[in-house]
Amino acid sequence: MDRLDRVLAAAAPLLRRVDELLAAGGAPADHRVWAELRRVRLLPGDAARGVAALSPRELLDAAPDLRGNVRAYGALAASLPGPGEWTGAAAEAYDAARRRAAAHLSGGGESLGARLEASADLADGLVAWMRGARDAVADALARALSSTAAVVLAEGGTDLSTSRELDAAAEVAALVLRAVADGCLAGEALLRDSAGLAEAH
Repeated sequence: MDRLDRVLAAAAPLLRRVDELLAAGGAPADHRVWAELRRVRLLPGDAARGVAALSPRELLDAAPDLRGNVRAYGALAASLPGPGEWTGAAAEAYDAARRRAAAHLSGGGESLGARLEASADLADGLVAWMRGARDAVADALARALSSTAAVVLAEGGTDLSTSRELDAAAEVAALVLRAVADGCLAGEALLRDSAGLAEAH
């Protein structure tokens, strides 16, 4: 259990209240929360729980394992024997095939080794992104819990016509949703930069 798990548990009643108010009463027409809702397309409670579902622990071993395979491919490529004293057209054809196989295993940017290295970099990037997104949402929730808006919502009336409560709910929602949306943008950029890994070679 990390900081987000702990803060999310503490913030659960506040998020429920915010979600209820937004779903039933909306928010002021000119409030910044609308821009964040358009970016995330979820209410704050679902958005925060979505980030909490990210599990960097499951990827921690991926990069070292992939880099171990990179080294194994490099060793295999280096171990392919040359033609030695063998000469002639068949020896030249064999040597050309051996060089192609070695380059395919551990050569330039399109080799299996290079693609595994790029996959390891992606795994490291995903772990860092998930940790960053979790930390950012934990920070946003902590700020929300200590805000004046949280105090207003804790007083908890049921009159949705009260603009004070709607404003408070919108403030909390905007704070949480901005952290989620910014995290989503960072994740999208990471995946966009690694899109080449999905191409067949």
